[in-house]
Amino acid sequence: MASSTSVIPNSVIPTTVNPDIQKERDAATFNSEEFAAWWSGGEEILKFNRGVRDYMQKDVDVLEMLQLQNKSHEEIIEFSTRGAIEAAKKLRRLQEERNPGGDDYWPKLYDHQVMWGLVPGGNPFGVMYVMLVKALEAQCTPEQYEDFGKRLERFEICGTYAQTELGHGTYLRGLETRADFDPKTDEFVLNTPKISSYKFWPGGLGHSSSYCLVMAQLYIDNKSKGPHMFFIQVRDEETHEPLPGVHIGDIGKKMGFIGVNNGFLGLKNVRIPRTRMLMRHAKVNADGSYVSSPTNVLTYFAMVRTRCVIVKNNALMLAAASTIATRYSAVRRQSPINPEEPEPQIIDHVTQQMKLFPEIATSLAYRLASDYLWNLYDVTLEDIENGQYERLPELHSLSCALKVTCSTDSTAGVERLRLACGGHGYLTSSNMSNIYVNATAACTYEGENTVLLLQIGRFLMKTWRAALSGAPLPPTVRYLAEAQKNPEFGRWTGSWENMVKAMQYAAANKTRLAFKSLTNRLSRGETEGNAANHTGIELTQAAELHGRAFVFGSFTEGVTGPSSKTRSAAFNQVLENLLELYLVKETLNQMSHLLRFIELTDTDLSRLQDRLETALTKLRPNAVAIVDGFDFSDLQLNSTLGSYDGNAHERIFDAALKNPVNQRSVPKYFHELLKPFMKSNI
Repeated sequence: MASSTSVIPNSVIPTTVNPDIQKERDAATFNSEEFAAWWSGGEEILKFNRGVRDYMQKDVDVLEMLQLQNKSHEEIIEFSTRGAIEAAKKLRRLQEERNPGGDDYWPKLYDHQVMWGLVPGGNPFGVMYVMLVKALEAQCTPEQYEDFGKRLERFEICGTYAQTELGHGTYLRGLETRADFDPKTDEFVLNTPKISSYKFWPGGLGHSSSYCLVMAQLYIDNKSKGPHMFFIQVRDEETHEPLPGVHIGDIGKKMGFIGVNNGFLGLKNVRIPRTRMLMRHAKVNADGSYVSSPTNVLTYFAMVRTRCVIVKNNALMLAAASTIATRYSAVRRQSPINPEEPEPQIIDHVTQQMKLFPEIATSLAYRLASDYLWNLYDVTLEDIENGQYERLPELHSLSCALKVTCSTDSTAGVERLRLACGGHGYLTSSNMSNIYVNATAACTYEGENTVLLLQIGRFLMKTWRAALSGAPLPPTVRYLAEAQKNPEFGRWTGSWENMVKAMQYAAANKTRLAFKSLTNRLSRGETEGNAANHTGIELTQAAELHGRAFVFGSFTEGVTGPSSKTRSAAFNQVLENLLELYLVKETLNQMSHLLRFIELTDTDLSRLQDRLETALTKLRPNAVAIVDGFDFSDLQLNSTLGSYDGNAHERIFDAALKNPVNQRSVPKYFHELLKPFMKSNI
């Protein structure tokens, strides 16, 4: 007997705003629009972003976005490709309508936050614009960029950045893909000699790219010249079939980025013209002579930029999760605080506030740190164009440090926020799982976090040695010299400025101890490699504290510095409350390190606990207004729990009703499997 179709109402979602969440907004002590303008970088930028976002989100099926997880792997990739192409078309139209001939909409905004929510499974062409085009801009000669870079920029062809291999990731000197120069034909011959040499993981490589920028070991006369970049065609532009010698495909399902079509690539005697090696810095001439780059770091500069992107994006992911959990906590009622009273909003429980408010503050901390990092990147890029490379080590170290701490803290923060939503946070329709897997991916891509900490550790060892000799230090590590000279540097008073110095003092002393351990091991005859390996734990601890000390400083400067004079007193008070919470919370988190080098009494520790609880109390009336200031649209959050109207329970139920499984009252398997088994005599 055929099963009937379930009777499902069009929607159970009210058209009104939940009164609990409206009450929160009405009680706020500041204007969330001022927060939104500040968060966006100014009123004009906010207005521009909202205008573009509204244009891009017009006619998008929100329900289909919520049902993404119900699709197959192949359907998700096709759905994501369609969404990415539709978004590209809209941006092109917007460019023609508002500024014909310019690039401020297309392609500039294709990897911007305004795209969030339009391709919830991840953009298969995201790597093309976040990494590939930027790498070509930085590494191509002008002639090369005109030849093939412009075609990618205009999306006439599609491609990706292929560096990671099945057997090697962060350790680039270990890459096994070879590019041998053949002077007879003026070509490079590329090979992946074994399975571990296959390129593995590049976003969009599976079936969404016809070209690749491949990182391979350059060989001339069978002598290695180290990793270099080669632009390779892998598929026919008309048929999209793989070219001879190319083995390419999708790597399969992943925890997150489910629509990005990550791929693998094998090469067997694939020949490309000599001019397809990127030669802005290093060169191979037709006679086989080699001109090296002025500094090896330039080869990896695309990764430095991507780490800057990660810091900002992960701060935004944490802000998005904070928005969802805070709004949900304002409308969910449970567990009376006093037995005779009604169930309160769960945001009134101090333990719930401790789950929510520190993550909001952490979002701000990393957003401000990201702003400093991007400024340093821009200045360094300008220096490179003028042949100056002195800032590169500092930029590399800071981008690594912030990438590590931001990805670590945002991943842990999103999970705390998911738990703050109780069982409903476990629903895919909450979008917490998707935000989590996207955040945690950053702990391993573009440099595995522990490896990056070890790289920072090496930078700190060189810097500590320089400080001992009295040499000038880069701005972000000058505290190392100050800690050596000033005994008052580590004295505790508990002011914000003092807390910044305390974290710097702990980082400096961790660096000192790591340096001492490393030096002792070297003096005992250990090789440099073994000594560094055996000092690895201390190096990573010093590196992490270095990153956290920087965030302390940049957050404090951002809130209390000259820019505070441009903000209203009410808004400044909110920012100061968030700064206070962040500094106190993170100081308590790092107390085991601080107590080793700084004398704090039991009274000092009790005061920190009091300050923590006071900060939570002060933030409570403004929590919803603060997350409103993050200015995420409902489509960008893509969450049944976190919508602006606060109708969480109705949206959860509506999504369940529209689940494809519920479109029939009796599933096929009942008659085919379950009923026969129950009727049998087994």
